[in-house]
Amino acid sequence: MPLEATIMIIDNSEYMRNGDYPPTRFDSQSDAVNTVFRTKIDSNPENTVGVMTMAGKGPEVLVTHAKEIGKVLTALHKTAAGLGGTADIPTAISVAQLALKHRQNKNLRQRIVLFVGSPLPPSSDERTLVRLAKKLKKNNVAVDIVSFGEDEGREANEPILRAFVENVNSADNSHFLAVPPGTRLLSDVISSSPILAGEGAAADVAMDAGGAGGSGAGAEQFEFGVDPTVDPELALALRMSMEDQRAVEASAPAAAATTVTTAGAGAGAQIVGAETEDEEERMLAQALALSQQEADIEMGGEHPTFGAVEEDEEMDEEDAIAKAIQMSMDKEQDNQQGGSSK
Repeated sequence: MPLEATIMIIDNSEYMRNGDYPPTRFDSQSDAVNTVFRTKIDSNPENTVGVMTMAGKGPEVLVTHAKEIGKVLTALHKTAAGLGGTADIPTAISVAQLALKHRQNKNLRQRIVLFVGSPLPPSSDERTLVRLAKKLKKNNVAVDIVSFGEDEGREANEPILRAFVENVNSADNSHFLAVPPGTRLLSDVISSSPILAGEGAAADVAMDAGGAGGSGAGAEQFEFGVDPTVDPELALALRMSMEDQRAVEASAPAAAATTVTTAGAGAGAQIVGAETEDEEERMLAQALALSQQEADIEMGGEHPTFGAVEEDEEMDEEDAIAKAIQMSMDKEQDNQQGGSSK
């Protein structure tokens, strides 16, 4: 979204006490205001948002060019205690335009978001609003209108409000959104509409009872198959659960890639380890074979020589004994011959 200074004009007339938008029209509108505020500020920290009322004793600016949601919530809480009167749309839009004119950052584009949840008073006729729309267009002020309420009053307002948007629209910067009761939450419809989806979208988005969001289409037309008018807490819990599930699914591919990488690294390490073990076994077998060959060489070459030497030594010893015996016999014969000669 571009840099924008936004003023939201809320309906605080007596009609906002009705409970056709659970829990009441005003509470549903407050939830939508909170959603628009957060979306605007989150899209760009330079954006500013203000809030003002258009009924009661007269149009009143509650918050001007704020960035803190606390100020807005406080203003909504005080307004809820004093609902009443009739909406004065032309005067409220003129005051909002004046507040936008005095914005501090002149680089911010000007935008008004108007919530209409009650029948238009006689002062808000088509001629008056069209003249005001042309003035806003000349001053580069974009206007988004959210029309909600019972079918009779909303359908009576629609032609006048559409004519206003058509005359203020410039390059699809203004939008009209009609939200019938008994469908989705008002804040959810606005979140998925061109009002918060950015510029360049369709200028008009009308949620008719006979359309995709019709209340008579059955449970399949509601988000998660639950009617928020019957059980708003369950609808909110299901939406939060779905957001958590989407976050888990978004993080699943990264976790799977990490697992595959780890598994591949482990398999590679096992293959390298197996190759290393096979190489060591081959080297050990070669060393063992070489050692065996050397042993065979020693057994075949050195041991016969040792045996021959040992045999020679035995032969020499026998010869010496034989010589000694022969010498002894010769000496004895000599002695015998000497005695006989005497």
